[in-house]
Amino acid sequence: MENRFTSSFPVSCQNSRDYNLTTICPDNQTVNSTSPALLNPPAFGMSYFTMTLGALSNLIALAILAHSYARLRRRAKVPFLLLASVLLVNDLAGHVITGALALHLHLGRVKHHRVAVIVEPPQVYCKLFGGCMVFFGLCPLLLGSAMAVERCIGITQPLLHPTIVTMTRVRLTVLLITFTALVLAGLPLLNVGDYKPQFPGTWCFLPVNSLLSITDANLALAFSTLGLVTLTVSVVSNTISGLKLFQARFKDRCVKSSITRRHGSYSSSPLHSLDVEMMTQLAAITVVSCVCWSPFLIYILISVSRFYEGIRRPRRPCEKMLLLALRLASWNQILDPWVYILLRRAVLRRLLQLLQPDRLVFTHSGSYADSHRKKISLH
Repeated sequence: MENRFTSSFPVSCQNSRDYNLTTICPDNQTVNSTSPALLNPPAFGMSYFTMTLGALSNLIALAILAHSYARLRRRAKVPFLLLASVLLVNDLAGHVITGALALHLHLGRVKHHRVAVIVEPPQVYCKLFGGCMVFFGLCPLLLGSAMAVERCIGITQPLLHPTIVTMTRVRLTVLLITFTALVLAGLPLLNVGDYKPQFPGTWCFLPVNSLLSITDANLALAFSTLGLVTLTVSVVSNTISGLKLFQARFKDRCVKSSITRRHGSYSSSPLHSLDVEMMTQLAAITVVSCVCWSPFLIYILISVSRFYEGIRRPRRPCEKMLLLALRLASWNQILDPWVYILLRRAVLRRLLQLLQPDRLVFTHSGSYADSHRKKISLH
């Protein structure tokens, strides 16, 4: 989700205690026609920059993955590459579509920057915008979780991985993820809940700060809960995979020490580059997703929980906090492609050679699963 073009905005109020969908005004403050905010149109050069950067970054990362897929069509990495490619395509589409929708609203505000009252976007437009926000928000989280589970199976159960993780099942998983996100995003389009313009009027989402209906509260709760569950699954799966790789490395070093004492020399088996590359990328994706999405998801969860408890909070500070959390979440689509651009095998190999030139070497072939199969066949 792109930054929502909210660096500054015109303000006006007829009743300083009320904030409705057609008036944007600070609490307890009246702004006349000579206010600088009304004289100067909003500046959004930074938003143009981040939108362009995000689109270019995703295109570059997709080109890198396409090159990797061409080289490794018969390798165990193909399911991971397919999921990663779908993730980047989703990030690119979400970046462009939601950014364009937000830009349209913002340009409307620039056009009417001298007008005291700001007209809300059409209901159909807001529903489309809100549906895109939910869909393109959930898909990356669900895909990241699926990638983590796939790698966990590949590292902990290398012999069963080709049987469990087939390309047919991976494609079905992508369809299931898409269907799940579409259902949750499309319910308000069927009048089950609603999407509302959000502060400061340049994006639409499920209401979380205003007086909510039970349906709206349940939809927002489902969105935040599903997002937090996927983040938890990613963290747990990546932790298990990382521990398995460290355990394999520790066993290898123990064998090396034992043989060295007996024979005086030993050529240690290299660290398996495919597993290291994919695990490094997954760990980076998980960290980025947690840092970017957790504040937004947790804020929604807390807000809805307080609604169920009957606790009312000052609206304006809450709206600003939600906007800040959204801006942080929008950076997830910008940072995801850089994981694949910077954390490629060639870059990792050069970095590890600089850190441990005599002890840590990457090979051009093989993975933990392939190595495990070779050890089994030798016995």
